[in-house]
Amino acid sequence: MRSRWRALTVVGAVLVAGCSGPAANPAGTAADTSIVYAKTDGGTTFVRNYNVMGPATDKAPNAELVYEPLMRVDYGDGGVVKPWLAQSWAFSAQGKVLTIKLRTDVKWSDGQKFTADDAVYSLGLPIEKKDFSIAGVTYKSVTKVDDSSVKVSFAEPSYATLNQFANILLPMVPKHLWASQNLNTWTNPDPVGTGPFTVKEFKPQQITLGARSDYWGGKLPMTTFKIVPTAPEALKAQLLKGELDWASAGWANGEQEYVAKDPDKHLYQLYSNGGAMSVLFNTGKAPFDDVHVRRALALTVNRTAVVTTLQRPGTEAGPTGLSEQLFGDWLDPAYKGQVQKVDADAAKAELAKGGWTIDNGALVKDGKRYQPSILFNADWGWGSYADILINTWKQTLGLTVKSAGQPSAGYYDKQNLGQFDLAASSTGGASVYGVYRFLSSQYLTPIGKSATLDQGRWNDPETDKIIRAMERTDNVGELKSLGKQLQKIVVDEVPFSPIYNNFYFIDINSTRWTGWPTPQKFDAIPFPGMGPDTTLTLLNLQRRGN
Repeated sequence: MRSRWRALTVVGAVLVAGCSGPAANPAGTAADTSIVYAKTDGGTTFVRNYNVMGPATDKAPNAELVYEPLMRVDYGDGGVVKPWLAQSWAFSAQGKVLTIKLRTDVKWSDGQKFTADDAVYSLGLPIEKKDFSIAGVTYKSVTKVDDSSVKVSFAEPSYATLNQFANILLPMVPKHLWASQNLNTWTNPDPVGTGPFTVKEFKPQQITLGARSDYWGGKLPMTTFKIVPTAPEALKAQLLKGELDWASAGWANGEQEYVAKDPDKHLYQLYSNGGAMSVLFNTGKAPFDDVHVRRALALTVNRTAVVTTLQRPGTEAGPTGLSEQLFGDWLDPAYKGQVQKVDADAAKAELAKGGWTIDNGALVKDGKRYQPSILFNADWGWGSYADILINTWKQTLGLTVKSAGQPSAGYYDKQNLGQFDLAASSTGGASVYGVYRFLSSQYLTPIGKSATLDQGRWNDPETDKIIRAMERTDNVGELKSLGKQLQKIVVDEVPFSPIYNNFYFIDINSTRWTGWPTPQKFDAIPFPGMGPDTTLTLLNLQRRGN
């Protein structure tokens, strides 16, 4: 096992060789065992829609335990892309052609063999149906080489884009079942996947997944995986009572309120994901198409007050949005250790440069008034942090920003459609390129049409030029230089303004299950929703007492 805090390698993608898969799982488990996961960001009821590639926004949770991607990102080994359903791969034609060799021991849960036909079909869907390109794919075509190999072609050298094949939003689906369906309306209620589970029972308040006995990755130590909805506050009581095994939610005072009550069994873990929670500006509309407005608001974000309320002192984000803990070797020295403090005078000067005034709480220019709002995910419990931003903007600038909290489904829908002014949004990725690629205009869509990545509608030729250059090289020195150029754009032009470093929050009650990873030593992040990492975590658990 490896330390989480090793610096991320370049894009990791082209450095991989050989074949790997899930680690061996423990033996001697009980005949009837289950693990219970509580979901806090999926509303109070679940929707039985397992059409993981379709355009509908309301879908069943944790479908990544049924459907799997070709590759995985190993965050415990520097963010390197490693095999999963793909056994190996190689670039040729100066990075324009990627040949992927598939595992030959994988079966769909209906018993049919997973082949190149399935991979070609799955990878082809985002190309043929633009509304299905939720992973933001960059390849132009995919063809079958033989029963266990496919060839993916790009218009330009694309070394840095390999991690798209490790995205759970680009899963493999069975052609023999999907090809005959109307994917715009089909809800796929009884999904057939390559993953470790099938849907055993579906109720609006509980989903029970059954472990497969023929899973290619090995035998799971549990028979069922149960998913229940809950609220963040209710979750705390449920964990303390031992009613749940696993959850993923921030707990502001978790060390004292939870861990201290039973340090051996109550685990509250934070895994840095390399990115940040940020204020995302909708640059596709006024007034946020003006850099002076963006700078002024960024200069008056009280980051320290937010992390103090989070009870995570010292986790304020730097201006680049890159975690220094993970990307220290990639950061421009000018930005190392830098955290933007509230500077009302500088913010007012920026507004004046742009010809803006604030009148009765509104931004005013050329006779037009703008009353902005901030979108945030209410299911994350983010309202109190939005209030800090809102209050600081009011106190420092006299600007009134409205609160626009939404439950998860509405939040993602409005963000993707560009129906927001400001949004509290997570920014991050498995490499410097991975953090910044969402700024590429190749993902640009008009407001009102759902965006795959560029929800802030950033459209800048210089940004595009640098991102394209990163995609065309596997030279570490060049990538570092290009990464620093992107950092300067983010700091100076402020397409988004980082608030605090982002973490995966893991809540575990290990009364029933042991063998959980720790942030100091892990091969997979135990975050439900990360596909292969979730599977690896489950395979390595042991029923307590066995």
